[in-house]
Amino acid sequence: MSRVIEWTEERNSYNTILAKYANPSMKKFYGLDSATYDKGALDKKTKELIGLATSFVLRCDDCILYHLIQAHKAGVTSDELGETLMIGMLVGGSITIPHLRRAMKVWDEELGGTEFPVTDKVDMQGVKS
Repeated sequence: MSRVIEWTEERNSYNTILAKYANPSMKKFYGLDSATYDKGALDKKTKELIGLATSFVLRCDDCILYHLIQAHKAGVTSDELGETLMIGMLVGGSITIPHLRRAMKVWDEELGGTEFPVTDKVDMQGVKS
């Protein structure tokens, strides 16, 4: 099974469980998180690249994969991805290299230059997560 599909299904499953127990503050945070990436002064593609770079520096593999998928959906090119991750490597240092390898493997094998059929589920009582 595809890494992207497997991860997306697992994430959706976890979000379904989380939605059962989430308190109002958690739901507000999810709503804020989702709204932050909507088009504003910055377009969605730019925001996803910023999310990707910051996730990369923090070395959060789930976050990197999420933003990689969202960046792909927003139309990020391989060149834009490379420049973004180079900034992340510069800020984060050589410890980010294993994360770079994993991100580029997913991009190359599953996302790069192709339309990928990954859909977002709506969770948290209508808040897209």
